[in-house]
Amino acid sequence: HHFPWRVAAARAGAAAGTAAATAAEVARAAYDGARAALAETPGQLAVLGQAGVVDAGGCGLVAVLGALWQALSGQEPAAEPVRGPAVPVPVALDPEPCGQEQGGPAYEVVYLLEASDEAVAGLRSGLDLLGDSLVVVGGDGLWNVHVHVDDPGAAVEAGVEAGRPHRIRITHFGDQRRRAAAPRAQRAVVAVAQGEGLAALCGEAGATTVLARPGEQPAAAELLDAVRRAHAREVVLLPGGPELRAAAAAAAEQARAEGVRVAVIPTRSAVQNLAALAVHDPDGSFDEDVVAMTAAAGATRYGELAVAERQSFTSAGICQAGDVLGLIDGDVAVIGAGLPETAEAVLKRMLGSGGELVTLVLGPEVPDTLAARLEAYVQHAHLAVDTVTYRGGRWSAPLLIGVE
Repeated sequence: HHFPWRVAAARAGAAAGTAAATAAEVARAAYDGARAALAETPGQLAVLGQAGVVDAGGCGLVAVLGALWQALSGQEPAAEPVRGPAVPVPVALDPEPCGQEQGGPAYEVVYLLEASDEAVAGLRSGLDLLGDSLVVVGGDGLWNVHVHVDDPGAAVEAGVEAGRPHRIRITHFGDQRRRAAAPRAQRAVVAVAQGEGLAALCGEAGATTVLARPGEQPAAAELLDAVRRAHAREVVLLPGGPELRAAAAAAAEQARAEGVRVAVIPTRSAVQNLAALAVHDPDGSFDEDVVAMTAAAGATRYGELAVAERQSFTSAGICQAGDVLGLIDGDVAVIGAGLPETAEAVLKRMLGSGGELVTLVLGPEVPDTLAARLEAYVQHAHLAVDTVTYRGGRWSAPLLIGVE
């Protein structure tokens, strides 16, 4: 029903049909035709003319055609305004023609927000005063918030006043353009990390990280965004949990359609991610790198300690609320009353089948004395086994154990 958008599409198609034979020339002709038609849209629909804006759908079409021409030609568009005969509406001619205009807001702020309908109504009014391109969608207490502003801190503070914001992402438009213009790296690793400390560890190892929180697993779109941020021709994706396998596969399929070579290594725990990153060789062949990382992850047994929330049946028997559960390779193996003794029992079982390296990842509220106890056990019972300890940080499990 967007009549001006259809006009822009028709103009672009007609221009492309009369263009020369090369793909880049056809794309440029379509781009120029769509831009000219877009500038006319305020004169074709009264509501657009009154607001002094161009048609949103046509704006999106221009963005797509501009990106297509740039990709085919390898050229950077010159900055020049597009003006139509009806209402002079400046549209910047750049890789993001409908994004930030010159002199517009410098930052894009996106976050999820837990808030009531009443609080969101006030948030809309506040954000509308701070910037533009405001979108707030959702319902039932959970909202997606998107806005372009010059003061990103104020946009986040407005969310804090309205409710509980999380998954906050702040992007500078200049950073977006520089990344798009920068040459792609040959290979990158994208790793999902449940815990801020784990995310920092993966980042230090050279990975592009996606932070996961309990009960808020990343969707395929978030993983795809991380693959794009990695900006590489080849990407190894480490989901770090079986529940993310489908999302990782969907993100990889879309990335492949965009020309990126992607391999998903089905890691089931953060300690398997760390093992894979330890053998990552960005200078070797892609296939050999993937095989080595897959072998390292597969050779790492993983354990986890958690606290039972309710009475339930497990593979180790019936647990009560508050019991400490020791899981090995995803199954409950030990049910205990306290964290230290349960952790030692889990580690003893895991080392029963051998091992060379133990990795301990402590949660934010776990004391260092637990790591000291487990390290002492390994030193006395398994002389040839080394131990390394990390802090998982906020949102990590109470304890993760890896045995390689």
